[in-house]
Amino acid sequence: MAALPRRDFLALGGAAAAAALLPGRAFAAIPTGVKLHGLSAFGDLKYGPDFTHFDYVNVDAPTGGIFNFSPPNWGYNQNTETFNTLNSFTSKGDAPPRMGMCFDALMVRALDEPDAVYGLLADGVTVSQDRNSFEFSMRPEARFHDGTPLTAQDAAFTFKLFKDKGHPSLSLPLKHLDDAVAVDARTLRLVFSGKHSARTLLNVVEFPIVSKVFYDANPFDSSQLKPALGSGAYKVGRWSAGAWIEYERVPDYWGRDFPVNRGQNNFDRIRIEFYQNRMAGFEAFKKGEIVYREEATARVWATAYNFPAFIAGKVVKREFPSEKLPSMQATAVNQRREHFRDARVRQAIALCFDFEWTRRNFFFGTYERSRSCFEKSDFRAEGMPSPEELALLEPLRDHVPAETFGEAVVQPGSDGSGRDRKLLGQAAKLLNEAGWKRSGDFVVNDKGGRLSAEFLVDDDTLARTFSPWAENMKAIGIDASIRLVDPAQYQLRQSTFDFDLISAAFSFPASPTRDDLEIFFHSSAATVPGSSNLPGISSPAVDALIDVVGAAKDRESLTVAMRALDRVLRARRDWIPSWFLANHRSAYWDMFGFPAQKPDYGFPVETLWWFDKDKAAKIGKG
Repeated sequence: MAALPRRDFLALGGAAAAAALLPGRAFAAIPTGVKLHGLSAFGDLKYGPDFTHFDYVNVDAPTGGIFNFSPPNWGYNQNTETFNTLNSFTSKGDAPPRMGMCFDALMVRALDEPDAVYGLLADGVTVSQDRNSFEFSMRPEARFHDGTPLTAQDAAFTFKLFKDKGHPSLSLPLKHLDDAVAVDARTLRLVFSGKHSARTLLNVVEFPIVSKVFYDANPFDSSQLKPALGSGAYKVGRWSAGAWIEYERVPDYWGRDFPVNRGQNNFDRIRIEFYQNRMAGFEAFKKGEIVYREEATARVWATAYNFPAFIAGKVVKREFPSEKLPSMQATAVNQRREHFRDARVRQAIALCFDFEWTRRNFFFGTYERSRSCFEKSDFRAEGMPSPEELALLEPLRDHVPAETFGEAVVQPGSDGSGRDRKLLGQAAKLLNEAGWKRSGDFVVNDKGGRLSAEFLVDDDTLARTFSPWAENMKAIGIDASIRLVDPAQYQLRQSTFDFDLISAAFSFPASPTRDDLEIFFHSSAATVPGSSNLPGISSPAVDALIDVVGAAKDRESLTVAMRALDRVLRARRDWIPSWFLANHRSAYWDMFGFPAQKPDYGFPVETLWWFDKDKAAKIGKG
């Protein structure tokens, strides 16, 4: 597709439509020139300057106990199956999950609001009149774990370091950061170029702040199995590389009694053990070596909770509602491989996946079919484009698939046989139209080369799930295979885009910014190792829509822009949507207390739950 001039894109249906989406209008509800205790995307804050704690915590929760769990989510370069570095903020290596608990941030997100943040290291922020500069007042109480002050110099150093060497999740949002200045020990100024998304700040203020002294003396790379000096509620305790790690609660943690922390961080020790297959982890759970897990395998959830501890009532199965966050679970088709650049090939591969058969035979009737890149949210496009969506899409008509302008693209349902002849016939026809002709058992191009496609997986369960999909691909002449690799190799190949097909699951914030979407869908991330743009999407039209999302001035215009983006992504078929669950399938030994009301925008069990001595004693875990 040809490049799309910015001015052409903003030539929307009329001046009013364009003005509503121009940069600089978002964040307009945030006052300038005054110190603010909190920020949100569109100005609304639930908690006032004098709030004492978040409503979703138990401020009277006791402290103590050990929480040994299998993390259901992770970020940056983290890996739940092994680790070989303790630097979680670089793109290389495999770090253990939850390293972020060891570091504090300028501000902390409230989990019962879509996008609000409140001060931690900083007790307030002042926005400049041009909204390009942000001045943070650092708390004088802030300390690293060795007792030394955490100052604006550390914060300024951190942002420069992350922009230059950080993981793409850290570096990409900072690409328009012009400077990070320690005005004095207690004043940090972040200066952006004006090209940043108006809501970039909401991401940046949550970045962990590291010690300048530590990294002046130690390299910032993946070679380190030395815990970095932190300032958070926990610090790294004992560990064995690739096997297990413990985080110890800091008894004299400087921020313990601040409103954003009260009622949280209740366990004395948090332990994570690493297993290279799911069943080994499940066996450890059955024995009580792990005390909390979210069940990722439908077969196990449906049939395997019949062990003695469960029958005796010592173990609880419970479903908690999922967060109100856009989510995507899908398979990326890597367009860095030339033979996947034709959308007809990607569509043919998608048609070979029989979800209905898979749901019945592997999922025990659980899971729903994903249709959208932003499932479980109002950002999921439905039916025909609205007039407001069309106002964004019409200028892009020559740069997006024609299907964008019809009913939102969905994967057709199968007959549930596992080999739907009608759908496989459509897939074979698409390959033929794309220039792949049948020659014996395989389709070949005009040079005689086979169309090959390899699923990269690191888990036996996924290998079994994808096997029927691969067999259907073989039936239409694709040389399909599945490669099961160890966790370290998987992480390396994913981060360097060395794969054909790879499955991934992501959640997005309730109010996505340009930065949130850029790492997944923007052309600027397509060549950045470690980014989440796994298909290698490089589309000026997608880039332009991401800019519009970043410039949305209110939730209504954000929703319109996100739905328009969803339509384009689904029509392009860069990602093949797979399935999703409506709830968390949680299993735990009955020795914990937790708040009665789960927050809508997060579920960090390890920080919100607490050890209940009486319950533990009843099941022999006291």
